[in-house]
Amino acid sequence: MIYDKLLKKEAKLAVIGLGYVGLPIALEFARNLKVVGFDINQERVNLMRQNIDPSQELDSSAFDGCDIHFTADIDDLKDVNFFIVAVPTPINNMNLPDLGPVLAASRTVGKVLKNGDYVVYESTVYPGCTEEDCVPILEEMTGLKMTADFKVGYSPERINPGDKNHTIRTIKKVVSGCDAESLEEIAKVYEVVVDAGTHRASSIKVAEASKIIENTQRDVNISLINELSIILNKMGINTYDVLEAARTKWNFLPFSPGLVGGHCIGVDPYYLVYKAKKVGYHSKVISSARYVNDSMGFYVGKQTVKRILELGRNALESKVLIMGATFKEDVSDVRNSKVVDVIRELESFSVHIDVIDPHADSAELQHEYDFGLIEKPEAGAYDAVIIGVPHKEYSGLDEAYFKNLMKDGRGVVVDIKGLYRNKIKELSYWSL
Repeated sequence: MIYDKLLKKEAKLAVIGLGYVGLPIALEFARNLKVVGFDINQERVNLMRQNIDPSQELDSSAFDGCDIHFTADIDDLKDVNFFIVAVPTPINNMNLPDLGPVLAASRTVGKVLKNGDYVVYESTVYPGCTEEDCVPILEEMTGLKMTADFKVGYSPERINPGDKNHTIRTIKKVVSGCDAESLEEIAKVYEVVVDAGTHRASSIKVAEASKIIENTQRDVNISLINELSIILNKMGINTYDVLEAARTKWNFLPFSPGLVGGHCIGVDPYYLVYKAKKVGYHSKVISSARYVNDSMGFYVGKQTVKRILELGRNALESKVLIMGATFKEDVSDVRNSKVVDVIRELESFSVHIDVIDPHADSAELQHEYDFGLIEKPEAGAYDAVIIGVPHKEYSGLDEAYFKNLMKDGRGVVVDIKGLYRNKIKELSYWSL
């Protein structure tokens, strides 16, 4: 059995794709098994060989004691028997699934797949993708048949970037397989590194669906609070004050308004909407939630300009400082950051913009979004300051800090996540 061979290091496990998800998984397995870490980006591979996480999520100590070989050479996969595919599954500019990375990874595995091997997908996909889109590539390239000749499973990733408490070891792992034997073997392999244990899903499609509805549920809940914040703002009521009161009831769900970006919540619901259309159903609630959440960056931009105008200043001559450019607090990940939408909306009013962020990489932002970071803000230069991402570095600032940044000590503090609620007394203050 593959589990026994892996445990005895008579077989190797490979992780295909060493990003925010793949690298932590590979390193955890490498504490117990013989692992090959494969990524198509040679520069990233070179960094990992020096015990450096290119995503800046893991310390160098995370590499200690790991039996792992990092490579971009497909030949290093020829003697692997258990493959885990953990590549991104983004959307394109039409909000349609981009299966390019996961299909390319399937072709990579197909070049080295042998009789008796296992392939487990972790990339978030719509129900049916593993068996209908990926497996045919494996079968066509090898002439082998799933179940009879090789085994396939699906085990959705649940890693939360920046979260040091909920890790691969502490989050129960959903696993599935193409038959009873593969389900049991895959579960036992994951239980080597998942202390919380596994949940054995009844099918691959069930496991795929379980992942995609997790993020869809969060998206819908956040969109409701975002819409409420728009309504309450028109009534002159602070949303966070309302939420604080509502949360005193035991069954009120503690969601907050905000920008919904990143590679999960801002993307995964579109996969479900796409698949729903394929089977003849037009999603209403999920699509509406996506519309609301995708519009929030532009809403924040408009509200900022409105408040600059209320100060009697010309928007065309105004300057705004944006603090934070990553998709969430305390991470370096800028993928699908909705702060970009705030910037684009401000630019449409010809507002001059400076951006700072202690975690983001300026060159990456320049490459992805055509803007970079400044080293430090300019005193007395701004009409408004937007706290776009509540990084821990921003939590201890006081009103004097913001007044020093404003023109003539007057301006607007736009606090998207309510970090400074009830702390700004003299400057104009607005939050979602």
